[in-house]
Formats: sequence, C-alpha cells, structure tokens
Amino acid sequence: MSKKNFTGGLNSLLGDTEKRKVGRPKTSTKEITKSSQKGTKEKETRATFIVNEDLLEKLKAIAYWDRKLIKDVVNNALKESIDKYEKKNGNIELIPKK
Repeated sequence: MSKKNFTGGLNSLLGDTEKRKVGRPKTSTKEITKSSQKGTKEKETRATFIVNEDLLEKLKAIAYWDRKLIKDVVNNALKESIDKYEKKNGNIELIPKK
C-alpha cells in the first residue's frame, strides 16, 4: 500500500476562502482635529485631571453601584455643577480661541 501525500492541507481541498472582517463596522464619520479625540464619540474628547484620591474612590463607587461608566458619572457631575453655577452667576462666557 502506498502512502499518500497530504501536505496541501485543507486549503487544497476547500480552495481559498474569502476572509471576512470580524466585529462591528466603524460608523463614526467624526472629523478628528486633536489626538485626544481618537477613539471617542462625537462631541467627546479625552482629558487628564489631578483629583483628590478620596473623591475618585467615591466617584468609582457611584459608577459601580449605579452600573454606569465613570465618564457618564463625571459628565453628570460636571453638568450639574455648571448648571448650578450658571443659575447663580448667569451664563458662562467661554474663553476666546487664539
């Protein structure tokens, strides 16, 4: 009995298969003007702040127990703080761009 050569693998039997991309297609058509906007949604940017450790731990706990993202808890807190400030002091005049 002669031995058969099976060095071709499955591709020789099945032929070349078309490779499909796995995952969700990119839907964002956002124009990125800063590197801090990469990987973010429309009207979002990445920022880094130094905060009190105790406040950060409490913030993370709120996000954990409410099953929310930390960024959503931060956005809500900032919005409430700004709304309260504007109610007391009037609209905030934005810093002019250079």
